[in-house]
Amino acid sequence: MNKQQRDRFQSISLSFLAGYVDTLGFVALFGLFTAHVTGNFILIGSALANASSASILSKFLAFPAFIAGVAVARFLVLRAEQRQRRALPQVLLMQFALLAGFMAMGLLATPIPSQGNDLSLAAGLFGAAAMGVHSATGKLLLAHLAPTSMMTGNVTQIVIDLIDLALGNRDTAVTERCIKFFWTILAFGVGGILAAFGYIETGFSALLVPLLILLILLGEDRQQAGRMAVNA
Repeated sequence: MNKQQRDRFQSISLSFLAGYVDTLGFVALFGLFTAHVTGNFILIGSALANASSASILSKFLAFPAFIAGVAVARFLVLRAEQRQRRALPQVLLMQFALLAGFMAMGLLATPIPSQGNDLSLAAGLFGAAAMGVHSATGKLLLAHLAPTSMMTGNVTQIVIDLIDLALGNRDTAVTERCIKFFWTILAFGVGGILAAFGYIETGFSALLVPLLILLILLGEDRQQAGRMAVNA
């Protein structure tokens, strides 16, 4: 595939993954957002205001877990650059390992009581750390793509661009940006919907879907590296 096709493939895959993991965490872990720090702040405030302690600990700890994921991704990228190695496979593998931990802890925690338990708390921390790696990967290595885990800015941008197009701005860059953001938003939404049904049907085993996506991305990246080596 050419660069444009590869960019779209990565964008759609990673957006689907982010929507999927965030929704599954929300459904399975009593409203925990693994990829949405803002949402967890809102839920913490709501729980404190209502004097509710149910599952609030997981929301407090999700923030440092997310930060840890970002920090690990940054470390891996810097180390890869110092050794003149490709960083994307390393951060994808780290995300894979953390999501596998999310699934394993979730399966061990099942059935999860209404107040949660230690294993469900661990599952949430693995999930938040995985999405911290995911978010940092977008910033550090895939900044040319539309953001894949935060849709508020994407929706804002596409509405602005659609208004410009409606008013007669036929700039090619605006049209291309609309297409780029459209596929990202759609993939995130589809991922969220399928995750909810997947969790209802199969529980935490539904996380096999994002794990498979990461394996596909790793395989595609390896093929791309091979093609670059041959061309060099």
